[in-house]
This record gives sequence, C-alpha cells and structure tokens, in this order.
Amino acid sequence: MLTDREQELLRWIEENPLISQQELADYAGITRSSVAVHISNLMKKGFIQGKGYVLRKNPYVAIVGGANIDIIGNAECDLKLQDSTPGNVEVLLGGVGRNQAHNLRLLGVDVKMITMFGDDMYGQKIKQSFRELGIDITESITLPGSATSTYVSVKDTNGKLYAGISDMKIYENLTKDILAPKIPMINQAAVCICDTNIPEESLCYLADNIQVPLFIETISSAKVLKISNILARIHTLKTDCAEIQHLLGYALSDKQATQKAIDTLLDRGVKNIFMNYSPTTVVCANAEETLYLDYHISGMENKNGARDSFMAALAWAYINNCDFEQVARAGVAAASICAISRHVVNERLNDEYMVDVMNGKREIEAK
Repeated sequence: MLTDREQELLRWIEENPLISQQELADYAGITRSSVAVHISNLMKKGFIQGKGYVLRKNPYVAIVGGANIDIIGNAECDLKLQDSTPGNVEVLLGGVGRNQAHNLRLLGVDVKMITMFGDDMYGQKIKQSFRELGIDITESITLPGSATSTYVSVKDTNGKLYAGISDMKIYENLTKDILAPKIPMINQAAVCICDTNIPEESLCYLADNIQVPLFIETISSAKVLKISNILARIHTLKTDCAEIQHLLGYALSDKQATQKAIDTLLDRGVKNIFMNYSPTTVVCANAEETLYLDYHISGMENKNGARDSFMAALAWAYINNCDFEQVARAGVAAASICAISRHVVNERLNDEYMVDVMNGKREIEAK
C-alpha cells in the first residue's frame, strides 16, 4: 500500500501532472533524489505510468483466472453405459474468470483479463467473445501446442450431471514468472479478482506483490486449500460451506459452527466473507457484522454462474463505495438474476436492474 509520503506526492502530481521533481522536493521539504526514489516506487506500484506522470483514470478490475469451453451433452432418454444416447450437444463459453469478466461488463465495469489460451479453435472462440464484450486480453497468454481449458459433461433427462471430464492443465503454466510482468497493470486496477484454478504458488505470488484489494473466489473443495497461506492478504472471499469445511477441517452443521468458522477466517486476516450457507441463503460477514440474506428466488438453477455473478457484483459495489450491507445485497441481487437463467451469464443483467432488485423496487424477471 502507499506510504503517507507517497500519498502526499501523488496528491500534488494529480493537481499538476507536469510538476517537476525539484518542485515536489520543495513542497515536501526533502531532497530531489528522495523524490526520485518515491516516484520510482509509485511507478512500480502502478499508480503512475512514467514521464509526464500519467495517472490511472477510469477504474477497472484485473481478473486472473480461468476461461474455458463447456461441452454439454443433454440426454433425451435413459443413459446407458458403453452405448450412444440420443440428445443434443451444446458448446458454451465458461470459466470462472471469464464469467466474472462478462458480468462486470454487463454492469458497466472495465475489465483487463489475464488467462491462458491454447492455440486451437476453442481459444480463438473465447478470444473473439472477449473482444466483442470489450474485455482487454492484451496481458493474456496463448500457449503454442496446448489445448484450451475444456470441460465436457453428460447430463441425464432431468439435467443432473451423469459424468464429466475437466481438462484445465493449461493453467499450470500460469506461473509467477508469467505473472511478474503483469504486476504494474494489476496495481493500476481498482480490484484484482482471482479464482483457485490458478496454481497455489501463483496465488501466493500475487498476494505478496499486488497493492490493490485481492478478491478470491474458491471453486471447489479440492482447490480451496490453495488459499491456506494467503488468508491474511484476502480482502474479499466468495466461497461456500462445503469448501470452508474442507479448509478448516470441521463441519459447519449449524449457525454456531458457521460463526466459529467466520471468526476463524476473520482472525486469520480475511476482511470480508460471503459464503453460501444453504441453497437459498448466503452468510455475509466482516469484523463488525454478520448478515444472513436470502436470495430473491426459491432455488438456484444456475448455481455456478450465480456464484460468479455474485463476485462480479461485489467488485462493482466496492468500486462504487457501497457500505457492507449494500455490497452484500448487490451480490445477492446479481446472483438471483443470474440463477434463473439456464446460461452461466444472464445477458439481462445490468447495474440499474441489479440496484432495483437489491432495493426491493423490482422483481426478478422471468427467463
């Protein structure tokens, strides 16, 4: 974070971007060489961009996470092993990071995305979608000879998952050496969002080196352990009870146990926690308060997409300086809007719609 001196110098630079280092030294009562050191630190932290002191302007969110293709087979009759079943196949865009980015664009927030693409047709498809949405992918990597992250699933006639295969090996290449040159861009963002698809070492590197609030969305019990060593660096955590049970090693069977888990996470340094408590309720907590909020619908048809929408809304609310309850209600509203859609992102989402829902002025619209 910025020191008091850096904040002071940055304020003068904002007032006069062409101010000289000697003038800054005179204002601060320090030597010009000391000012040069402070300016260098401000550049490394991403708050100014070079000669002429180009300051970061429109707030944007930096996202480091997954973007993949979902191939879904929907059976039209009973499934049989080792046999072909009539049905339909959908090829959809997915990935936690990609979904978050899409939702943020629907909410009017600029996004810079760091992910990895294979040099295949699926990678091209995802890139084209990012461009159409106005999402900046200049810092993303295309890895020659690798396959784009892909998830293949088969569902029965009731839409229940029958079998699935996830190929996300490409993210093993999103190493700290790849991320190091991206730090200045991330530090110019309002927020950095990560998901636990990326390697644990990379999460730790980001936690140790970024200067902006770190938002983390856990995506499974198997991958939640990646955040064990960075809890003190997490500003906002989006998760669910099953994952926190796995992280802490005990069951969250009632509100008393859930509060114990929340207190443990807060004691370890997490500032804000948003955790699915049941299919219809989310618990939201910080050091001052704990809220149990119900979603605006009776059931989550689109659970994974709703989680990603929730995280996007948390970032939107942070950027818009909402208080804690408003932040929580924004997340609940966005997730509820998304949850009624059969797609991972509900294209009807926008900031006006979300705000009206969170303030009780509008009902969730039918599919």
